[in-house]
Amino acid sequence: MTTGSSSTSRVTADGGGISTFKGQERALRADRLGTGGLLLSVLAATAPLMVVAGVMPTTFAVMGIVGQPLLFVVLGIVLALFSVGYAEMSRHVHNAGAFYAYISRGLGGTAGAGAALVALVAYNALQVGIYGIFGFEVSGLFATYLEVEIAWWVPALVAVLAVGLLGWLKIDLNARVLGVLLLIEVALVVIFDVAAVSDPGPEGLSLHAFNPDTLSGAGIGTALCFCVAAFLGFEQAPVYAEETSRPHVLVPRVMFLAIGGIAVFYTLTCWAITVATGPSAVIGTSQEQSAGLLFFLTGDLLGGTFTDVLHILFVTGMFAAMLSFHNVVARYAFAMGREGLLPAAFGRTSSASGAPGTGSLLQTGISLLVVAAFALTDDKPAGDPTAPVLHLFTWMGNIGALGVTLLMAVASVSVIAFFVRRGAAGAQFWRLAAAGLATLALLFIIGYTVKDFDVLVGAGPGSSLSWILPGIIGLALVVGLLQGLVLRSRAPHVHARIGLGNEAFQLEKAAAGPKTP
Repeated sequence: MTTGSSSTSRVTADGGGISTFKGQERALRADRLGTGGLLLSVLAATAPLMVVAGVMPTTFAVMGIVGQPLLFVVLGIVLALFSVGYAEMSRHVHNAGAFYAYISRGLGGTAGAGAALVALVAYNALQVGIYGIFGFEVSGLFATYLEVEIAWWVPALVAVLAVGLLGWLKIDLNARVLGVLLLIEVALVVIFDVAAVSDPGPEGLSLHAFNPDTLSGAGIGTALCFCVAAFLGFEQAPVYAEETSRPHVLVPRVMFLAIGGIAVFYTLTCWAITVATGPSAVIGTSQEQSAGLLFFLTGDLLGGTFTDVLHILFVTGMFAAMLSFHNVVARYAFAMGREGLLPAAFGRTSSASGAPGTGSLLQTGISLLVVAAFALTDDKPAGDPTAPVLHLFTWMGNIGALGVTLLMAVASVSVIAFFVRRGAAGAQFWRLAAAGLATLALLFIIGYTVKDFDVLVGAGPGSSLSWILPGIIGLALVVGLLQGLVLRSRAPHVHARIGLGNEAFQLEKAAAGPKTP
C-alpha cells in the first residue's frame, strides 16, 4: 500500500523525470555527505565532553540522583522509540526543515508554521548558549597558562565570527573539522573510563548506580530534563537529508547509530564516575567539585598533562557543538525562506559552496547580538562565571532543550497522523505504537521541565524567570501558528507549500509545463 513517499515519486516536465526532493534552483547541493560525515556532524552537536564535565556533575550535585547512569539507559530507550517513527518519516520526507516538515505533513501547514518558528528559536538558543561557557573556559585557560586576564565575551565574540566563517564554507570542511575534534574528545573520555574501571575507588566496581531504587526522590523529573539535553543533536540527521546521496537509507542509519552510541557512551562514562568516587560519595564530591569533577578525577588517575589536554579538548568540543548547531539553524532558515515562512533571500544557497549562506549570516548576527547584550550587562569580575555560565549558558540551553523536546513530542503525533491519513496504519502499526509511547514519555519530561524551570535555571522560588524563559518557546509557537493562519487566509498557495520544500518547487515547474522559445 502506498504511503505517499516523496523519495520515490516523480512528475514529468519537459519530457523528463523530476525528483521531487532534489532540484536545481532551490535545493541544497546533494551527494556531499556520506554516512561518516553525517554521523560526525550529528554527534558533534552532542558535545560529549561538555556533557561529561558539565551535565553529569550538575545532575549528581543538584538533583542528588546516584542512579544517573540508569537514567541515560531509560532516556536512550525513550529516544529510540521516538526515532522509530522519526526515521520512518525521513524515508518519505526529505527537507532541511526536518521537524516542521514532518509536522506539516502529519498535522497540516499551520502546525508546521508554528513548529518552524519554535525550531528556529530553540536551535538558536542552544547554539548561542554555548558561547557563554566557551568564553568562560577560554578566559580561564588564558589566566592559568598565560597569566593573562581577559573578559569571557572576548573569546566568545571571536568564536562567533569563526563559526560564522566556517558556516559559510562547504559542509565537507565542517564535517572534517567536527570529526577530528569529536574523535579526539571521545578517545580521551574513553581513556578516563578505562582508568577509572582499572583503578576503582574505595567501593570497587560497584553496580549500585544501576539499582532502580536510586531513581526515587523528588529530583528525578528535573534530572530527566537535564539529561535529555545531553542527547540533543541526534535528531538533526534529517536536516542534512538533501545533502546526501541516499537520504532514505543514510538518515535512519545515522540516527540509530547516534542514539545507540550516545546512550552507551554516556551510560558507561557516568558509571565510571561513580566507580572512581564510590557511589556513596559521588553526590558529595560533585557538590564540592562542581564542573571540575572530571578534571579532579583525571588529575588523580591520569596526571596533570592528561588533564591539561582534556581542558583544551573541552574547549574544542564546545566549538564543534557550536558549529554543528550553527549549520542546523542555517538550514532551518533556508527551508523556511524557500517556503515563504521567511523572506525569500533565506531560501538561496551560496553559489560557491552550495551552503545556505544567508541563513548562516542570520545565525551569526543573532549570536553577535545576544552575546553582546550579555556582555554589556555583565558587571562581574573576569573570573566570575555568573553571567556567562549560569545565565547565558543555562538560560539559553534550557530554553532550547524545552523547545526541541516539544518538537519531538509533536513530531511523534504527526508520524501517527501521517500514516493513518494514508491508510498505512496497519502496515506501520509497530512504528506508530512506538511513536505513541514516545509521545507519552516526552510529554512527561516536558511537564517536569516547565514545572521545575526555576531549578533548571538556578532561579529562586517564585522568580519571574520560571515563566518568562519557557514563555519564549510558547510565544514562538503562538506567533508561528498565527503566521500559518494568516497565510492560510491570505496566501493559500504559500500555506499549501509548507513542509513540501523543494518538492513544491518542482511540482510548480511541472504544472507550468515546458517553456516556449
